[in-house]
Amino acid sequence: MTEWIGVTFTSRVGWDHLETLVDVGDRMAGSDGEREAAERTRDALSAAGARDAHLDEFEVQRWTRGDSVVRAGGTEQACLALPRSPAGSATGEFADLGYGLPEDFDGDLDGKVVMVSSDVPDYYERFIHRREKYYRAVRAGASAFVFRNHVEGCLAPTGSVGTPEDPIGDVPAVGVSSEVGARLARRFGDAGEAVTVEVDCEHGPATSQNVHAVLGPATDEEVFVTSHVDAHDIAEGAMDNGAGTAMVVELANALAMRERELETRVHFVCYGSEEVGLCGSSYDAGKRDLDSIKAIVNCDGVLQGRTLSAYTHGFDDLDAVLRSVAERFDHPISTNPQQGPHSDHWPYVLSGGVPAYHVTSETGERGRGWGHTRADTLDKLESRDLREGAILLTDLVVRLAREDTTIARQSREEIVAALEREGHAEGLRVTGDLP
Repeated sequence: MTEWIGVTFTSRVGWDHLETLVDVGDRMAGSDGEREAAERTRDALSAAGARDAHLDEFEVQRWTRGDSVVRAGGTEQACLALPRSPAGSATGEFADLGYGLPEDFDGDLDGKVVMVSSDVPDYYERFIHRREKYYRAVRAGASAFVFRNHVEGCLAPTGSVGTPEDPIGDVPAVGVSSEVGARLARRFGDAGEAVTVEVDCEHGPATSQNVHAVLGPATDEEVFVTSHVDAHDIAEGAMDNGAGTAMVVELANALAMRERELETRVHFVCYGSEEVGLCGSSYDAGKRDLDSIKAIVNCDGVLQGRTLSAYTHGFDDLDAVLRSVAERFDHPISTNPQQGPHSDHWPYVLSGGVPAYHVTSETGERGRGWGHTRADTLDKLESRDLREGAILLTDLVVRLAREDTTIARQSREEIVAALEREGHAEGLRVTGDLP
C-alpha cells in the first residue's frame, strides 16, 4: 500500500508544527520558551497518533545574555556573547589566528585576545569545532576569544563553550561577523594594539525537558527517531533545529498510517538543551539500557538543502539500509561513513556503540550557512523538502524496524579507534568530550 505517500506528500502536519515552534520565540536551553516548545511538540506527537506522549525533566545550567562589545582603538565593534561564556572584561594584544588550526595555537598567546574563523580550509582533513578552538585558546593562555563568521552578511555567529564538567567557560567569548572580523584584523592584527572584550550575562540552575512518545508493538528493542527542540535565542531556530523536530512530528504522522508494518517499537525523542552541550541526550543515554536501542535516526539539519545526507559512523549495515531506500524511490541520498560527534545521537554511539544516523542535508557549502546566526528564519526553508524527506525517512524507519533487518553494533573501543583514525579524538579530548 502506498496511500501514505500521497498523504505525506500533501501533509501540512510537520510544516504547521515548524511554524508553531518558530512563533514561540526564544527557545534557549532552560527557558520558558523551550518548555512551551516541548509541550507543543508533545501535543503534536499525540495528535499525530503517537502514544504515551510526555515530558521527562532534568536539571541544566541556564545562561542568559546581556550586552557585549569589543572595544579597540577607541571604537566599539558589534558582537554576540557565546552562550556559557563567563561574564567579565578582558584586555590584551589582538592576535588573528586565521582558521584556528591546532598548530596555529603554538605561538606565544599568553594574555592575548585571540580571533579565529568559523571554518577550516578545504585541504584540512577534518572539521574543527568551535569549542575545540576555544579550549585550545584557553590552554594557550588567551585572555579572551573572538569567533569570526566565515559567511559574509554582517551576521555574528553564536554557539556555546563550556565542558561537561564545567559548563561555564574560562575566558570571555564572543562571535563577530565576517566584516567586523576583517576590520579587526586589518586595523589591529599587526599593530600589537590592546583590544578589550566585554561580556555581560547571567547563569544558574534551571530545568529542561525531553519529549517522548511511541508507536508500534511493545518490544524490548526500539528504534529511536530524534531531534532537538531548543534553539539559540538570537533567531527563530527554524533550520536548527525546528525543522528536525517538525520532521519527527511528520514521521510520527506517517508511521501512524503504517503502524501495522512496524515489527519493532518506534520511540520518538525530542531533546532539550542540545545547543549547550548535548545535555538532554546525555541525560537520557546515561539512564537507559543502550543495548535495547536497535538504531537511531537523528534529524538535525534536515532542511538545509533538498538532498538528504547522513553520517553513518562506520556502521555498514546502516549504509546498506539507507541505500535500499534511495534505490526504491530513485531519489538521491548521500552518506558519510565517518564519525559525526556533534549532535544528539553521539552520547549513544560513544557510550554504547549504538548504530546511529545523523541525518542532515547537502548545502554545497562549508559550515552552518545561516545556522547559529540571526538569519536562521523560516523563510529560508521549503515545505517540499520536508515532505520529500519525510517520505524517505518513513520508509527508512519501517525497514529498520523489521525483525529481519540486522545491524551489527560496535564496541566503544572500535568507536574510539575510528575517532583516532579520522583525527577527531584529539579535539574531543581538548573539549572534555572524550575522557
